[in-house]
Amino acid sequence: MAKWGQGDPRWIVEEREDGTNVNNWHWTERDATSWSKGKFQDLLVGIVVENDAGRGEISELKQVEGEASCSSRKGIVKESGVKHKGLIEIPNLSEENEVDDTEVNVSKKKGDGDILKDLMKTAGTAKVRQALGDYLKALKTEFTTGMILPTKAMATQSENTLQVQASSPVALGVRIPTVALHMMELFDTSVEQLYSIFTVKDLVQKFSKSTAVLEAEKGGKFQMFDGNITGEYLELLTNKKIVMKWRCRNWPEEHYATVALNFVPTLGQTELQLDCKGVPVCKEENMKFCWQKQHFEEIKGLLQLTPPNG
Repeated sequence: MAKWGQGDPRWIVEEREDGTNVNNWHWTERDATSWSKGKFQDLLVGIVVENDAGRGEISELKQVEGEASCSSRKGIVKESGVKHKGLIEIPNLSEENEVDDTEVNVSKKKGDGDILKDLMKTAGTAKVRQALGDYLKALKTEFTTGMILPTKAMATQSENTLQVQASSPVALGVRIPTVALHMMELFDTSVEQLYSIFTVKDLVQKFSKSTAVLEAEKGGKFQMFDGNITGEYLELLTNKKIVMKWRCRNWPEEHYATVALNFVPTLGQTELQLDCKGVPVCKEENMKFCWQKQHFEEIKGLLQLTPPNG
């Protein structure tokens, strides 16, 4: 805390009796949802890629879903072409990750036009990511203008330093290079039994051979392997899907990956599909080992000792 008449000139306590949040210096937040929709319209509509095989263009911004603030963005963008209708989907856009790692899905209806689809998946994806990068830059510069008001001492300065209160737990800072993982494993058991192994404390402790804490509900916390694995349940669809915030103790502080488990019934077995996003690059191999050796193989060992409905 600066003393009266000393320190940072942005502490202007004499201009307010209580000195609270003077000039928005301590905290401020803006809803950028409406602004973002207009920005996506400007940046995405009109993107064109072409080669000898044909020409692809994003001609319409059909739908944008989600919320945006100064440091948290999520959007879904759809487009339709002139001769071949298709879909460009951006499931999640976050300032936390590199734009080049942002997932961009391109699809189209069955029939002709696969050459144009491939064009949009390569050159089109690159241009879309470039536009998303421009959006993130604009969000932190253009949109945030005036979020901290200049004081008398700062009036003569040509630039003002902006600080933004993040709407998510992850503050703006050093970006962590991350990778996405996809793994699949077959288990000789029912969907119901395999789902319970991930959501029932006693069964988790049996396959992990360690203490565990589980609150298997949306927003519930969990700890496994004596606290080495921690996280939160984001979504639970009974016997179908589990989505979690997930981290290892030795990961960068407050950094979480998103782990999705899909339970798919097959003939006499259950296929477990694991999709994980946001794994620190330096921890990729450790993550694979953790799931293959400490989860999949240990669960198979437990199933050999467990009755079908046990």
